[in-house]
Amino acid sequence: MKKNILKIFIIFIIGIIGGIFANQIFWPYLIEKPLFFKYSLEQRPVYLTEKKEVFIQENTALQNAIEQAEKAIIGIRTETQNGEILEGSGLVITSDGLIITLAELVPLGSNFSFFVGENPQEYEILKRDLKNNLALIKIEKNNLNTVSFEDISEIKKGQRVFLIGALFDDGLSKIVNEGIISSFNEESIFTNIFETSLLNGSPLFNIEGEALGLSKIDNYGKIFAIPISIVQDFISL
Repeated sequence: MKKNILKIFIIFIIGIIGGIFANQIFWPYLIEKPLFFKYSLEQRPVYLTEKKEVFIQENTALQNAIEQAEKAIIGIRTETQNGEILEGSGLVITSDGLIITLAELVPLGSNFSFFVGENPQEYEILKRDLKNNLALIKIEKNNLNTVSFEDISEIKKGQRVFLIGALFDDGLSKIVNEGIISSFNEESIFTNIFETSLLNGSPLFNIEGEALGLSKIDNYGKIFAIPISIVQDFISL
């Protein structure tokens, strides 16, 4: 009887030792081998950290800038002495009615109409700079929307830009075109945008809606702009 109990006890002890050996030494060693790796029972903990970042997409920023900037665009329609009709745009620069546009859109001796909405406004031509092709006009309207001017020293080649112009087609409407700055110097900002002459004088903006200058269209239909620094010197702002 005592021998049987001793045998059971010895077997029990051997079983415990064998279990510890298998669990702590043999089995961990075995499952590291390629053949048995898929049977691994031990999984290292995986820690997941949720990271949320909010991005303002460039297209959304552009749409918001256009929505604000177009409120500062006026339409200009001119009948010259020889009956030619000129159409273009200008930019509101003060809320009490100062407007900047191209001098070629308001030649001497012509009949002018300046539109904020559907109706023409009373106006006064304050001055023209034929060399730089600029004109300053005062219209009799207050509480107008304005925009900021970009620091011209901050512009870069490849910078995304857009223009907004006024069109007279069954009433006054606004049109948008966008592209990039291809090159620039102190006298001109060149873009890859193409347009018709109807959009002469359309302000050029950066993606934040800050004015870069007034657009002019070359003989090939390509847009370049008179820099806002020249405009500021002209209007003394």
